[in-house]
Amino acid sequence: MLLKQNGIMNEYSKIAGKIASAYQHLSPEPLREFAGILEPVKLKKGEILLDKGQILRSMVYVDTGMLRQFYYKKGKDVTEHFGCEGTVVYCINSLFKEQPTDLMIEAIVEPTLIYTVNYRKLCGLIEKYGEIAIMFRRILEDGLIISQNKADSWRFETARERYNRFIKDFPDAAKRASINDIASYLLMAPESLSRVRSGAL
Repeated sequence: MLLKQNGIMNEYSKIAGKIASAYQHLSPEPLREFAGILEPVKLKKGEILLDKGQILRSMVYVDTGMLRQFYYKKGKDVTEHFGCEGTVVYCINSLFKEQPTDLMIEAIVEPTLIYTVNYRKLCGLIEKYGEIAIMFRRILEDGLIISQNKADSWRFETARERYNRFIKDFPDAAKRASINDIASYLLMAPESLSRVRSGAL
């Protein structure tokens, strides 16, 4: 983990502003305090950020690189979500209820630079600043919309429609993630995904 130093506080403020700009404008004071709870972490490709049985105590902002959330089912890993650059990643039950998770998080490209946001410290800022409360609410809304779109896609769309939605929603992952990871996210065999990509399915 990188260590926070006084000389790089401006860099933290830039990252805080980048996060906030996607959800809610923050005034100087809440922006400064939000920047103060950011912690940078560098990950190598294949490095596990969150393992099965651990508790996730922070939300995670992906600055560069990409994360994959996945779980094991009948001995196979299934991709649940891709965390691309500029997005926030979290595990709901583990974060909110402080429960051990079955959902793992790994870096799938290198280098991956993330910023963690301690949930308890964030809650303190939410109580203090309405702007941060709005930002947090919008982050959660985005996550819920992504989950609902994915569930609807699985229920109602064909394999090709699911793949086309994936390209639209996760263009970076479509270019950079492995075919196995994408196939498991779409609930397909890699061979089926290859046929979809070629237009044969």
